[in-house]
Amino acid sequence: MAFIKVAELEDIGIGQGTLIEHDGVTIALFNAGGGRFFACSPTCPHEDGPLAEGWLEGDAVVCPWHGYDFDLTSGACRVAPGLSVSVYPVRVNGSGVEIDLP
Repeated sequence: MAFIKVAELEDIGIGQGTLIEHDGVTIALFNAGGGRFFACSPTCPHEDGPLAEGWLEGDAVVCPWHGYDFDLTSGACRVAPGLSVSVYPVRVNGSGVEIDLP
């Protein structure tokens, strides 16, 4: 794995998410404010909802389709323990946002 620059800080508003595609890998990237960014797999495992279109509640993203929410530090679903998403390390480097991609 290696950290890859995928966005500029100003590209993603606070509380917003966006879909990032890099070398065939698609990731949902979120700006939680305070310089904190999170990245996870882009699809809700419940019924394939678009997580990048979801909203943040603290350190969790809520799927816009059915409200399943996922902790962005662990990937665990907070309402259905058998579900989870992959999470990826994110760092801010200068004005860039970098993800440690597989």
